[in-house]
Amino acid sequence: MEKFSARIKELRQSQGLSQEALGKIIGVKRYSVYTYEKGRNYPDIPHLMALADYFDVTTDYLLGRSDNRK
Repeated sequence: MEKFSARIKELRQSQGLSQEALGKIIGVKRYSVYTYEKGRNYPDIPHLMALADYFDVTTDYLLGRSDNRK
């Protein structure tokens, strides 16, 4: 799931968001975003969907199952 960690970080930084800001947007603490980006933890389904919706990408893209964002 290395792609997931890298993609979350890349998408967050491309929007100019801090980990704390992204956490507030999807309803988790900053530390959760940090663990996602480090590959130590992964979001549950509702938070994965919130990430996909916010960044306007598919969950398959986030999970590294596809290189197509939509």
